[in-house]
Amino acid sequence: MTDLEPYLASFDAEPGYLNWAAYGPLSPAVRAEALADAELLGTGRSAGIELVSGRSVEARELLAELLDAATDEVTLQPSTTYGLQQAFFGLSGDVLLSPREFPAIPVTARRAQDARGLLRVQELEASDGLVTPDAVREALTDDVTALALSLVDFRTGYLADLTALRDVIGDRLLIVDAVQGFGVVDADWAAADVVCGNGYKWLRAGRGTGFARFSPRARERIEPVLSSAMGMDGDVTTVGVPQPRASAQAYTVSPPDMLASARLVTALREVADAGVPAIAAELRDRAQHVMTLADRYGVQVITSREHHAGIVTLAPAPREAGALAAALANHGVTATAREGMLRIAPHVGTGADSFGLLGDALAAVAAHRVDDDAAPVVTES
Repeated sequence: MTDLEPYLASFDAEPGYLNWAAYGPLSPAVRAEALADAELLGTGRSAGIELVSGRSVEARELLAELLDAATDEVTLQPSTTYGLQQAFFGLSGDVLLSPREFPAIPVTARRAQDARGLLRVQELEASDGLVTPDAVREALTDDVTALALSLVDFRTGYLADLTALRDVIGDRLLIVDAVQGFGVVDADWAAADVVCGNGYKWLRAGRGTGFARFSPRARERIEPVLSSAMGMDGDVTTVGVPQPRASAQAYTVSPPDMLASARLVTALREVADAGVPAIAAELRDRAQHVMTLADRYGVQVITSREHHAGIVTLAPAPREAGALAAALANHGVTATAREGMLRIAPHVGTGADSFGLLGDALAAVAAHRVDDDAAPVVTES
């Protein structure tokens, strides 16, 4: 048995669930851990409360291991956006970003710009909205102090090349929204200065399991503007306003949710045991299976064949978009329909039964297409 097999066996979502880019159903181990720790917190015993509260430290240690970073560079956050807020509100200069990013990046950056007047948003002009090294190289100016992007584009599944982007931007800060790839993409995390993510998608840990990594360079350039008592030196009895902590804990507002930390720890252990490279390779195979089915039944794939992770976006002909969405629903396939496109997101545990349902739905639409093309033209006599 390989290290990946126990991980694959842990998936028990219903057949047809191909929407992991939207939400990851909790793993059995995460569900069991949540119940067990909730019982410990219900006893009122100090030992139980201390045990569960210690999950936060474990979560930071496991995150640091997966991010190839020091533990003091990692902080827990309620969500991805909370981490991005900490980064943008403390940043000055121009931040380069694509306006087609998931709103967590452009909206948060604009809010920071309007609130403090120290950050300016510079939009990346690219025909497809993708943050590529060439597009960034053309847009860079001396005023740009940071580049912000998603590791995986939520619309198309495009996988950014962090290593190449680092080479292009030099010593500017690289801020990465990792929610659509963390745990399933073998990325060059060391190339980034700020990495923000959440465990409720691919990690299968549920909401409230956000995190952020702030490198030493990031901490030198990003003020902990939104920090509160938990981000200060000393303890809660310290009088006055102490200096921010020297670690990434400076970018925190309140203590982490203990139960959320417990869920995150369990999910991270599953990923660490299986190995991210093995998970990433398996998921690329699953994504390729989706592309093969789409090709077989004549549905356009707009996801990059080379630069992709687990998301595959289909662009059916306009007259077939509604029919395909309905066919997927009728065959028990859960996916995301948006702007005339269909986002199909399998996970490594997606089985043959789910791909069979997807293939049946695509075949149904293709058969109707053939029937329409073959229908005789009736003219009046």
